[in-house]
Amino acid sequence: MRNIADFRNALPFWLSLGLVPLVMIGVTQGGWTVALMPAYAWTLTTFLDLLLGRSEENPDPQTEEADLFWYRAITLIWLPLQALIIYGSIWWITRSGGLSVPEQVALMFGVGVASGTIGIVYAHELMHQSNRVERWLADLLLATVLYSHFRTEHLLVHHRYVGTPRDAVTARYNEGFHRFFWRVLRECPASAWVAEKEKLARAGRPVWHPSNPFWRYGGLQLTALALAWLVGGWAGLVLFLLQAFFAVWQLELTNYIEHYGLTRRQLPGGKYEPVRPHHSWNAPHKASNWLLINLQRHSDHHYKPDRRFPLLQTYSADEAPMLPMGYPAMGVLAMIPPLWRRRMNPRVRAWRRRYYPDVTDWRAGTAG
Repeated sequence: MRNIADFRNALPFWLSLGLVPLVMIGVTQGGWTVALMPAYAWTLTTFLDLLLGRSEENPDPQTEEADLFWYRAITLIWLPLQALIIYGSIWWITRSGGLSVPEQVALMFGVGVASGTIGIVYAHELMHQSNRVERWLADLLLATVLYSHFRTEHLLVHHRYVGTPRDAVTARYNEGFHRFFWRVLRECPASAWVAEKEKLARAGRPVWHPSNPFWRYGGLQLTALALAWLVGGWAGLVLFLLQAFFAVWQLELTNYIEHYGLTRRQLPGGKYEPVRPHHSWNAPHKASNWLLINLQRHSDHHYKPDRRFPLLQTYSADEAPMLPMGYPAMGVLAMIPPLWRRRMNPRVRAWRRRYYPDVTDWRAGTAG
């Protein structure tokens, strides 16, 4: 009976499975059905957030891992499902000839919803664990969107330097998403390479040493590209690149939201204060946290990066800044910079007054 209860409790976090039949409908029927996946992930989830409200309950962080089996299972089974979605779509499109070019692009956008909004979020959960199988699953998921360096950048740079100018994916105050996106695409691969180079140097190894994970990243990404070509030829390769681009776009949209305008205080000597709950935007909205496996409990993730998603804690508005809506709705808002600034800039300024009332000059990009 306990196992059944655990399954029922975990079932809402399996919301991502709804995308699988939707891609099958879109790829075979075309027309308006190609919009079903983004409508499901964004529109329906936002509507459910409004309907179901917020979740303020905190699970016991000491829960045994054996009791989390059904929660973990969705992240463990997603890789074959994502491979089916990506390569199955490419196989069908390149052989059926039933979809127009605009329909193909729209469908690859929907596939990117699956591989980006879901696949990269699951990879993020898996890469933080000590289990080698889970880390390999993370690498394989990231290879299917050609963003393998994200593992290095996230683990070695973002978690260490979040809220400082060194962290590329901490969005600057007043920086629009579109400018942020292209800046991150330029800066993050080089930043990840430097981080691995420095890590190898500390171990007395050259950057070309076989233990540099960039060799693995490159091999896995080339394999993913080769498979797309084998399944669909040159057209299949183009379709694969499209979904990868859309997936990365959605990842960086989330990164933009998570820390927009939030900075850490620089201490004498150049170091920065420890990361606190108030250095991440949070959203306790129920349905979007189901879809994104509690990613919106972001402050606790930075406090305990290896804590599994079912055990992440939420914070009150007195402890951490809160977003007015869940990530899917905030992502739509971020795509329109004037509306984003109108909604978020007053919140950033209120955050500054609350946590750093002594700072009057924010031009340095840190809390003084």
